[in-house]
Amino acid sequence: MMSSESARVAAPESAKRAQIIEGARRCFLASGFEAASMAEIAREAKVSKGTLYVYFDSKEALFSALVEQSRRASVERLMDFDYEHANVRDALVHFATGLIGKLSAPEHVALVRMVIGASEKFPGVARDYFEAGPAHGAARLAGYLREQERLGMVSIPDIETAAWQFFGMCHHPTLISVLLAARPAPDGERVRILAETAVTTFLAAYATKR
Repeated sequence: MMSSESARVAAPESAKRAQIIEGARRCFLASGFEAASMAEIAREAKVSKGTLYVYFDSKEALFSALVEQSRRASVERLMDFDYEHANVRDALVHFATGLIGKLSAPEHVALVRMVIGASEKFPGVARDYFEAGPAHGAARLAGYLREQERLGMVSIPDIETAAWQFFGMCHHPTLISVLLAARPAPDGERVRILAETAVTTFLAAYATKR
């Protein structure tokens, strides 16, 4: 267990780390990954460059930490499936509604654009984003579907593929069009329609008769 003295030390260190990550978030979204400098991030986070490098030795490390922080927040907000008692349709509609709303949020769209812009020169950045974001979300959804299959609620030959299919039905009508500035972010009613349509199509293919 952590001693009381260690806890007192860890708390300010954790707060300082979060302060730096938030400063980096603002810099990355304002300037893009490649253009943002460690000096600019230190100024935005209100820390010295020396302090910044104590916590993160590179922009890549900072970005990976930012992605991980975003992933944890998304999991807490979106992945709250009731494995035992929730109606599958209701659980999936709830999940899809939250996911579509997050996908089309301005900050998320800006983050995706930044990752795409940095991906050729910094492939590790894009890989971290993919693994911590889309791949992690698909794995969590696959876990939920696997449990529902065990309970006899769905029958899915390839659960991993099915999870990506469901993600695709949520991604393509929203993220792609907003990412390319072809359409504005959907309003609440449109999000509801997209979520319910995706779930209806998905369960038409995979729900059992019960």
